[in-house]
Amino acid sequence: QVQLAESGGGLVQAGGSLRLSCAASGLSAIEIMAWYRQAPGKQRELVASMNSGGNVKYAESVKGRSTISRDGALNMVYLQMDSLKPEDTAVYYCNAESRLARGRPYWGQGTQVTVSS
Repeated sequence: QVQLAESGGGLVQAGGSLRLSCAASGLSAIEIMAWYRQAPGKQRELVASMNSGGNVKYAESVKGRSTISRDGALNMVYLQMDSLKPEDTAVYYCNAESRLARGRPYWGQGTQVTVSS
């Protein structure tokens, strides 16, 4: 059974930092691990992704303030978020896709990030 477990969310003041972690289990040959977020009343959007080759993508809104990293051996992905803004408030979801099952993404249950002004 595939499970993605996020941790590290919480309440932080504007300008602060948080580090999100996600552990994937039951999934092999992971090609892409990513972070998405969904704010109330908005669509889920990509925050950052990293493939097995180390190529990264960031949403324009977080570029320069966030860093995604992976530990391939442990099937973990991290998102370091700095200089947080109230508009970063959202539920953050971990996402993973295996080379063995293209087009079949797996999702975590999400972790709430709230940035107060």
